[in-house]
Amino acid sequence: MAAAALWFVAGLVLLALGGDSIVKGASGLAQRFGASPFIAGLLLVAFGTSLPELAVNARAAWTGHQALALGNAVGSNIANIGLTLGAAALAAPLFLRSRAVGPLLVWLLAMTAVTIGLGLDGVLSRNDGLLLLAGFVVMLAFLIVRGRREPAELQADIARFAETKQGLGLNLSRVVIAIVAMYFGAKWLVQSAPIVGLGLGMGPLVTGLLPVAIGTALPEMAAAVVAARRGQGDMVAGHVLGSSLFNLLVVLGGMAAFRPLPLPASFVQFELPAAFAFALVLFPMTRSQLEVSRREGMVLLVAFAAWLAWELVHLAA
Repeated sequence: MAAAALWFVAGLVLLALGGDSIVKGASGLAQRFGASPFIAGLLLVAFGTSLPELAVNARAAWTGHQALALGNAVGSNIANIGLTLGAAALAAPLFLRSRAVGPLLVWLLAMTAVTIGLGLDGVLSRNDGLLLLAGFVVMLAFLIVRGRREPAELQADIARFAETKQGLGLNLSRVVIAIVAMYFGAKWLVQSAPIVGLGLGMGPLVTGLLPVAIGTALPEMAAAVVAARRGQGDMVAGHVLGSSLFNLLVVLGGMAAFRPLPLPASFVQFELPAAFAFALVLFPMTRSQLEVSRREGMVLLVAFAAWLAWELVHLAA
């Protein structure tokens, strides 16, 4: 158990380092080959933080740990809103200028509801997976088109987020190092997580929901708190919503499109509805005003703690 815990932590560290390196490398390469800093920044804000989860879930699905991947995908969405967004808003109110936040949240609610409906028969089929992937393509097209209508000041902030050195050799090195780091990070995490979960009395699904999802969310939470204190509320909201949609549509959809994905009854009856509920709680916070306040951040953190307590009590029972 102790050795597995060390490998688990080492995997998390490598995933965090690899995720940061690939964001910088991909941004530099994209701009080197003609992408505008704004488009590069827009995509990095929305999906850059999801790459470590993608590496973990791809490794888990490939090696037959589908329940672990399921738990991580949906647990990450709950952690994104309850833990990451909650902690960031508690650190500093999140002022939102982006006109895309509302539509992205609506799309997250709609696609979560669709996933629940598709999973009522106990499996996500290949066609279900392709449908979710199509939902991601629709969202991506919307994001690019709508992004060009954002306020000029916000577009400039997003472009600055993507600024990095554009040397070809440097960024190729960053990407290669990131791929190696995430490969071994995902490998060590997936190998050790079931042992750690078993030592804590958890099955694969709950291991993915709790230790893996929370562990991979901690670097994102730290970055979100820093961004909130710098007044970058749109960056935080973009990370949270983009990452959540990526997990749902690309990770779950991709796994199902690759191979039909069995869904435990509890996953459809509680975990997915819990992810929907967290997104739904966020809806009035972003619709009634152009900020997520410290009080609302506390509400999200308390809700996350309540969900965590419920999972642990249910586990003990």
